[in-house]
Amino acid sequence: MKYVFTFLLCMLFATGNHAQLTVNEKYERADSLLQAGNMQEAYDLFKEISPLINPKDTLYNYVAWYYTTAASAMESKFRIKENFSKSLEYGLEALALIRKYKERFDARFSEREQWMIKNIIVSYHGLGKLEDAKPFRALLYEGYRNKTLPKGIDQYFNFDFFVLDDKNVWGYEWFEELPKDRFSKSFTKIVYYVYSRKPDGTDNEQLYRLHVLMFHKIDEKSPDYVLTLKRTVGQSESSRTLYDYFYTADIDYVKLKADIKTVVKTVNLTDAVKTPGN
Repeated sequence: MKYVFTFLLCMLFATGNHAQLTVNEKYERADSLLQAGNMQEAYDLFKEISPLINPKDTLYNYVAWYYTTAASAMESKFRIKENFSKSLEYGLEALALIRKYKERFDARFSEREQWMIKNIIVSYHGLGKLEDAKPFRALLYEGYRNKTLPKGIDQYFNFDFFVLDDKNVWGYEWFEELPKDRFSKSFTKIVYYVYSRKPDGTDNEQLYRLHVLMFHKIDEKSPDYVLTLKRTVGQSESSRTLYDYFYTADIDYVKLKADIKTVVKTVNLTDAVKTPGN
């Protein structure tokens, strides 16, 4: 009986060592895949081993960091391909991981939270789920008011992206609100940047910009914003107000996106300040 107990004890010890070795091997494999740019397989392995590691283990922080990195990379991959269902899935997971692990790392890791919130907003807009985007947009505005947003997202944020007629179209929103004195300055709330595309789908040349520009109200019946097309060529900039497209302070994002698509489809690129359709 004594020998049987000793044998079982040795087997348990050996099994434990083998299990730990397997986790280490999977970590090394996942790390190699990550460095090679194979994000899907790296993500799968990091996700698999993450719950198997004791938080007190020195390996835990490495897995936490790279698991979050892989999930974030997957989010970006699908978002740029306009597969917003998948980018949203990975974005929500990455956000949960950032919030779970941020106490273990420095401020730069914590800043990923606001950036991922921005990415989630893009996915919701891509899916047309604007109500679902609202609480995430509110989080960014709260960060703006409290001055807690990281540099690069502290004045404006990307909220929309789509490809149309071989053009990349990026929507950016400024946090600043309409001034009380409508004649005090020129004010833009939203800009859609329109780019030609390289063969790999990345941005090439900026063709023009579509500004949701403050309208100098005459009375309460006047609109708050009017769409304005701007184009920069060399050192000069041309501008044309598109009087068919007006908006109230509470911008209708569905209407705005439809209007942007109409302009992008019809604008004459040889004269980008020409009113579309005229």
